[in-house]
Amino acid sequence: MQNSKNGNIKILVGMASCGIAAGAADVYTALEKTIAEENLPVELEKTGCIGACYREPLVEIRMPGVPDVIYGDVSVKKIPKIIEKHIKEKSVIEEWAIKSNKIQTTEDSFFNKQVRIVLRNSGRINPERIEEYIANDGYKAIQKVLQKMKPEDVISEIKASGLRGRGGAGFSTGLKWQFARQSDSKEKYIICNGDEGDPGAFMDRSVMEGDPHSVLEGMLIAGYAIGAHEGLIYVRAEYPLAVHRLEIAIQQARKKGFLGKRILGSNFSFDISLKLGAGAFVCGEETALIASVEGKRGMPRLRPPFPAVKGLWGKPTNINNVETFANVSWIILNGADKFAQLGTEKSKGTKVFALAGKIKRGGMVEVPMGMTLREVIFDIGGGIKDDREFKAVQLGGPSGGCIPADLLDTPVDYESLNKTGAIMGSGGMVVMDDRTCMVDVARFFLNFTQEESCGKCTFCRLGTKRMLEILERITKGEGKPDDIEKLESLSENIKQGSLCGLGQTAPNPVLTTVKYFRDEYEAHIFENKCPAKSCRDLIMYRVIPDNCTGCMVCARNCPVNAITGEKKQVHFIHQELCTHCGVCFEVCKFDAIEILTGVKEEVTA
Repeated sequence: MQNSKNGNIKILVGMASCGIAAGAADVYTALEKTIAEENLPVELEKTGCIGACYREPLVEIRMPGVPDVIYGDVSVKKIPKIIEKHIKEKSVIEEWAIKSNKIQTTEDSFFNKQVRIVLRNSGRINPERIEEYIANDGYKAIQKVLQKMKPEDVISEIKASGLRGRGGAGFSTGLKWQFARQSDSKEKYIICNGDEGDPGAFMDRSVMEGDPHSVLEGMLIAGYAIGAHEGLIYVRAEYPLAVHRLEIAIQQARKKGFLGKRILGSNFSFDISLKLGAGAFVCGEETALIASVEGKRGMPRLRPPFPAVKGLWGKPTNINNVETFANVSWIILNGADKFAQLGTEKSKGTKVFALAGKIKRGGMVEVPMGMTLREVIFDIGGGIKDDREFKAVQLGGPSGGCIPADLLDTPVDYESLNKTGAIMGSGGMVVMDDRTCMVDVARFFLNFTQEESCGKCTFCRLGTKRMLEILERITKGEGKPDDIEKLESLSENIKQGSLCGLGQTAPNPVLTTVKYFRDEYEAHIFENKCPAKSCRDLIMYRVIPDNCTGCMVCARNCPVNAITGEKKQVHFIHQELCTHCGVCFEVCKFDAIEILTGVKEEVTA
């Protein structure tokens, strides 16, 4: 948060995709109308996401003489009270506040342990106004670079910081730039990989929506460092707001002289364009992304040569993801040492994570490397929804793995996560409770990678298909005694026989769930039982007579009319009609529906 200046009253509405989906556009329109009708001396602005997606829509008010406050769960109906109490009476509505620079709020623990470098401007500035980025030290780093540093100095500073690529592999960013710098060519390219495709991941989207100029500035510095004059942002078309704000940012940067010929009066020229991808997960891999940019089918190629030697159009190319570039200008301005002070010996700085799944505070967080999973999930994320038991966390998306409860004290850094069988990945963190079936989780991610396989490698194309078929059989109660061994064997062959990271890591969700939750696989196969009571083909719903009041809510909501019974009489579920959708269980207020698993015969009331 930052204090209001010049005596102005400023209201900021969180207008990232998460906020808009929660109704922020209506809140913004209503505020705009109220301010105009009442002729209030208020500046209304849009901003990005501060990470507290679980409390959207968010409205921040900066006003002289009153603590700066962010209100959560703001609706159109709450606006009159906010205007009356906060703007006119200069009184904070504390029960609605989630963050303030002077008063305590209920959500302080969400923010207190975070260290914001990548997200330093997200939710604080209007991403569509370059003046606000400049007012917050924006483009000072490129000025410093052009006026005081040689390309080799820039690369040395990035290497000294310990910054590793935040796209998943964790390779040294400075070393990657050095390889591209050393490649002899008059033409070189910088590519920003904004093709964020992991289920449950939204870190890069949020940065592009909330602070696009930080990405542009990072690319400018990288271009200067390796000797490139052209940059390209590869972003999926499913991110329309990110695309819109990047286009605005590029146009504004050109007008201000930060992009184009002889930038800031120097001999360095650099421009950036956008390339919209069609949402192929495999295009997150460098060589597949390059093929897509060139108009070819997005398929990986054998390496070496690496893109740093032969990349886009056969020229040396450096590719980093959005989060990596967003770190760069901060490092140049504040120094490599300050960045390296954060994190662990081999994993420096901070990492942005998207918290999703069965967690109370779903959203986006940025924490120092080395913080434990327990701290992220329970201290920042607030723990498990409905106070249920934590079971596992999926890290790294389809390429990652599931980490169980007894490894909750694992530090969040590249090496520690790799030891568990998971990976850091781009930063998706999907939390699961005791109602989650781990076999079904593995099936879900295998289904995703199987559909997203480009088909080039036989082991990936066919191996993931065979694994998916086995997992589908197991979740239906049709597993065979040797299925687990088959899954393990296929996994090793796919890892060894695949060309790119998609295939090489596709088995990880299966291998980690077998490693840590083998008993669940065995229960499915040998007992026709789903311990989590989640797999539809292995469960049935039954009315508990002593609890049923005959309210008829379950019968009215059953989509297939499988429940019968008179009002105020015990109801009955006809198993031959039941589709195991679970609606009756969800709507019953009297705990009169129970879930049974491992039972084959029809169960009567």
